[in-house]
Amino acid sequence: MLSGVFYTAIAKYSGIVISLVITAILARLILPEEFGVVTTASVIIAFFSLFTSMGIGTAIIQKKELTEEDLNRIFSFTVWSGVVIALLFFVASWPIADFYEQPILRTLCQLLSVNLFFASANIVPNACFYKNKEFKFIAIRSFGIQLVVGVVSVVAALLGAGVYALIISPIASSILYLVVSLYRYPQKLQFTWGISSIRKIFSYSAYQFLFSVINYFSRNCDKLLIGKAKDMGMADLGYYDKSYRLMMLPLENITHVITPVMHPILSDLQNDREHLIRSYEKLVKLLGLIGMPLGVLLYFVAEELTLIVFGPNWMPSVPVFQILALSVGIQIIMSSSGSIYQASGDTRSLFICGVFSATINVAGILLGVFYFGELTMLAGCIVTTFTINFIQCYWQMYYVTFRRSLRFFFAQIYRPILLALLLAVCLYPVYQWMVGMNMFITLGVKSILALLIWLAFVHLTHEYDIIAEARKIIGKVRRH
Repeated sequence: MLSGVFYTAIAKYSGIVISLVITAILARLILPEEFGVVTTASVIIAFFSLFTSMGIGTAIIQKKELTEEDLNRIFSFTVWSGVVIALLFFVASWPIADFYEQPILRTLCQLLSVNLFFASANIVPNACFYKNKEFKFIAIRSFGIQLVVGVVSVVAALLGAGVYALIISPIASSILYLVVSLYRYPQKLQFTWGISSIRKIFSYSAYQFLFSVINYFSRNCDKLLIGKAKDMGMADLGYYDKSYRLMMLPLENITHVITPVMHPILSDLQNDREHLIRSYEKLVKLLGLIGMPLGVLLYFVAEELTLIVFGPNWMPSVPVFQILALSVGIQIIMSSSGSIYQASGDTRSLFICGVFSATINVAGILLGVFYFGELTMLAGCIVTTFTINFIQCYWQMYYVTFRRSLRFFFAQIYRPILLALLLAVCLYPVYQWMVGMNMFITLGVKSILALLIWLAFVHLTHEYDIIAEARKIIGKVRRH
């Protein structure tokens, strides 16, 4: 796992630099309204993509008994289903554009339908990388493709492509990922739906697929409704999306470094429940010590980050980002839960968590959009629902999946909570004192202060010997 996390981290963190530079350039070349339109198209295509993946990738990783012939049949199924789903999305572009009263959406959706086919065809060869734990190659592939499509997107924007520059990345990425994946893991396309092989993974993938559908509405209902709400519009959606994406950066670049590695590794422990639990509880404590204080820091540096990354035109998104940042800690911990449900073979509980989460989240979003009709209140509703979902998720995991008292979980997170509160108390007076100063100076002072407090807390509470742990990880990676 350490080796996998190391290589995944290299790709992710180099990708952060690429992503931030490209986003900073595009945010200054493209209007918030145009970002809002592309956000709508991206959210809708994400729904259609659920019907191409159907939990197949995670099932291939979990099921060790699949043969090469099974993989070829499943690959054929994903190709033919990808053709059908891409055509459906192409046809749906007309009613989508009419519903949002945005004619440009029709063309964007039609172009993005290409992405659906290639992403679907890539499911099996991509899963083979994770099944065989080729994390180094995955990291190299990810970095190379990000760099290429990022440069192309910026060049297109500079040449005046406008809103179309924003969809180059998903389309080109899906094509390049498939080409590289098939080069590494060639598959034989057959004129069959491969139902016999699909049956072997259906009991596992069905709940995973249902969870993905439920989770989609839970995560994207807000973006679907903002663009259509009477008191809001595409500009509000653009501001909200930028706030949400900025809030998601730590989530994507901390836990998403770990979670792709967790399932392939921990699936080997599916018959050793105690070992699995002990391994996960160590991870929860680590994620809590990183995520909870980070959420507090993001609250106090929201204005600086927005100005540096997006520019002054995006300042209305700052209050929204500050509120959403308060949920970063619990989201970083909770995002690892899916891999544990998968590794335990309990995708039924994963589905139950998804249903509960979607119900609560959608209720909060409807309240924020249609009752309050204001972005900061919507953000407050979302943070509240995330907190409720966090409690339910770990109740389900400990009492149903682990059959273990919830006090073992709280034993892992009470110190991260104390650290977050301590950091808030220390940063608040600095935040008030430095109002109006140079944004690079304020960002630097707040970040250094937060780091010093974090190091002192971890050292004084004897949570980790940071130097010894770093040496141990570097030594293991070198030996690998």
